[in-house]
This record gives sequence, structure tokens and C-alpha cells, in this order.
Amino acid sequence: MTLHPYLRPPTVHVPIDHYSAVHMATTRAREMAVRCGMEASWPDQAAAVASELASNLDKHATDGIVYLQPLPMGEGLEILAVDRGPGMAELQQCLTDGYTTTGTLGTGLGAVGRVATDFLIRTQVPEGTVASARISAAGRTTAPGTGMVCLPADGEQECGDGCAVFETDGGVTAAVVDGLGHGEAAARATRSALRVLCDTNDQPLPDIMRSMHRSLRHTRGAAVGLIRLVPGGVEFCGVGNIRLCLLSVHDVRRRLDGRPGVVGWNLPTPHVQSASVEPGQILLAHSDGIESRWSHDPSPFLLRLPAELLPAALAHRRRRSRDDATALSLTGLR
Repeated sequence: MTLHPYLRPPTVHVPIDHYSAVHMATTRAREMAVRCGMEASWPDQAAAVASELASNLDKHATDGIVYLQPLPMGEGLEILAVDRGPGMAELQQCLTDGYTTTGTLGTGLGAVGRVATDFLIRTQVPEGTVASARISAAGRTTAPGTGMVCLPADGEQECGDGCAVFETDGGVTAAVVDGLGHGEAAARATRSALRVLCDTNDQPLPDIMRSMHRSLRHTRGAAVGLIRLVPGGVEFCGVGNIRLCLLSVHDVRRRLDGRPGVVGWNLPTPHVQSASVEPGQILLAHSDGIESRWSHDPSPFLLRLPAELLPAALAHRRRRSRDDATALSLTGLR
């Protein structure tokens, strides 16, 4: 079962601040796998991966957290583990079966790599480690070059933010949506916008924005950032507090911001901004639940992360916990 973007549950985050949190991460991973339509032994395998990653955070890391969410595109589950240190000095050795620093069997990260359809991990001493295990029941590579997180404000069950990615002719069309406020009313506006995107993602970006505006007239409205990525370039059409950053390995090369307004209430004339994008270059779009100042003094560790890992690492370091927060990353096409 593939979840429509407007039906996707928000990212579940489980702080690993005590050994008992390992059990919580395991349980929530099994529940999320079932919710994603995974059957047979897949929920148990997802639980095993979450247990290994969470246990590793509990034993070795500082300020560790596990994120659980549906895959960006397709069927399955993504389990992310992020911390703030101390990092792994010998990553390849840590990935080898039998290696341990705590007297255990030493099968954790090696077992994760065998179960996961795709497993990525990056680490730096003393910055920390970020890992993504994507598990697809179909056994296919899972949205390479794409990453996302969509986190509700503390105390909220619903997330007023959302994002979606669609493959279109010759490229990719994506959106980040921030319903005004937070909670159920904000989530309703975001679902309406993403429902429109499901039906119109092959149209010009200004036309999509106007269709969203009509659909959101009876909601509290939203900020919207529309992205169209093609070989060699990107188009961005934004309204409100959505920002698109084009990254290099050394800095944020360019920032594109939305025009003032609210989709559903006072839509300005949709304006498309364009920029060149090199193959493999990372683009990151985010709502204002991510502190904007991160892009003015970015961590070198963040800039070197692949797109699959960047949103989780950024949210862990720069999220405003009192607001919904969404980050979406894409990789420049060849």
C-alpha cells in the first residue's frame, strides 16, 4: 500500500534518553510499519532495525533521537538515528560484524545493513552520527537522492506542515506546505494543498499555486513552496515562509524565499524564480519551524551530508520545538 502524500502520518520522533526508550522506538517502528502497509515479517524486521539503532544511541551517543516515517516515495518505512556526538573514529570497523566496544555480540550496524533495503550512515568526530535505514517490502531502491522529515510541534498529534515529491516528465515536482498555526486546523489546510498537488503536479507551477489557492479558501490557509527540478536547473514558486536553499560543499550558495501572502486568503501573483543546479548538488526546502539562521553559518558536517540524511540532521540541530517543522531535500539531476 502506497500512502497518498496527504494521508501520510507525520514523522514520529523518539528521544533516546534512557534504555527504556529503546523499547519505545522498537514498538513505534512496528506500529509505523503496519500503518505503511507492510505485512508478513516486515514489521518485526523494522522493529529489529529500530532496536539496533536505538540501542547504539543509548550506549554510545549524546542527545540521540530516532525518527520513524513512511518512505518519501513508494512502499515502506524509514528509520533514522541522529545524535550530537561523539561520532565514530573508525566507521568501517564499526560496521563489521563482531566489532564491539561494550562487550556485546557486536552485530548491530552490520545487521541493520543486511535487513535494510538501503542503509546510509555518516559520522564525524566530535560532531556526531546520522544514519538512515530504509526498508521496502518491494525490495527496490527507495527514492535515492531525496530526504524529508515532517515533525509536529511539541504536544501536538497532528502536524500542520507537510511535503510531497512526484516524478514528472523529465524531472521532479515537490512541495513544502505550512498550514497556518498548528494542530488539526493547520493539518487540514496542508492536506488540501497536497491533495491538489497529487492531481496537478505536471502543470506549470503558477497554475498549481492558483489551484491550491482555490482549494484552501475555506481553510485557515497556508504557506507553500513549489519546486520543479529538471536536469541543470530548478524553478521555485513560493508564497509565505518557505525557503529553498541551494547548497555547495562549502556554503549555502543561494537562498530563494516565498513572496508575502497566504495561499487560500491573499495570494500574490505567482512568481517563478529559477537557478542553475549542478548534477548531485543538494537543494533543501524548509518551513519556518527550522531556524532560518542555520543557512547563514552552516555546519560543515551538514553541508557534506547526502540528501537522504540532511533533513533529519538539520531538524535535530535547528528545529523550533514549539512549531511544526518540515525539511525536504533533493539532489540535482543529471
